[in-house]
Amino acid sequence: MFNYSGKVVAITGASSGLGKQMAEGFAQCGANLVLLARRIERLEASAKEWSEKYGVDVLPIKCDVTSTESIDAAIAAIEAKFGHCEAIINCAGGEAGTGTPLKDFKKEDWEYTVKLDLTSIFECTQKFANLMLRGIEAGKQTYGRIINIASIYGLVGNTAIPTIAYHSTKGAVVNFSRGAAAELATTGITVNTICPGYFYTELTQETLDSEYFQNFAKTTVPMKRYGNPGELNSVAIFLAAEESSYVTGQAIAVDGGYTCI
Repeated sequence: MFNYSGKVVAITGASSGLGKQMAEGFAQCGANLVLLARRIERLEASAKEWSEKYGVDVLPIKCDVTSTESIDAAIAAIEAKFGHCEAIINCAGGEAGTGTPLKDFKKEDWEYTVKLDLTSIFECTQKFANLMLRGIEAGKQTYGRIINIASIYGLVGNTAIPTIAYHSTKGAVVNFSRGAAAELATTGITVNTICPGYFYTELTQETLDSEYFQNFAKTTVPMKRYGNPGELNSVAIFLAAEESSYVTGQAIAVDGGYTCI
């Protein structure tokens, strides 16, 4: 079970943080990788390291998920290299927000967040689903898995910091994924969402290190700690697996219990 040998897994936002962690988790399971992000030099370094360490084929592609042309070019490169793609993990995104209250929130900040955190998910889901369908129809693959990374802030509100646009887009990603799951249910492609809690990344380091937020986490997270590197990997590996063919339209929180109280 969970043997990814010969399978191709693509990950957006793979240059750092949770995207990079999940990418290495799939490499450890024997998956060939497509690493997508804007910082190509980081992707190339990871590709060299993981291909040597795990014996997998790694394709780094410079990709801006807010650009239709960039996504199209990435899809073309994947088809040219592998001819199929069993899973896409849509992990690219930005920080939770400006900390600006709703009453003062600027429309341009709203539109930026919607484009980065929601429209990009729509485009990547659509285009990778079509890639998977072509692969299935051509007999190059037997299934497809789409995993969209949302947030606990897509499931609940919060009292720590104002993040209205982030809440809105991440909640939309959860229900967009349910709608896509229903539409694709008979095609062999599943669509699910992972909702991470508090994990250290380049974007969250300063906030999570603050005394205020550490005290907040201790009172709101039942495990009384942040997520450790790699603790998201197992859920992604489970959802992307061929064996998880009857799991679709689900939103799984990985949050130390934050959303259970």
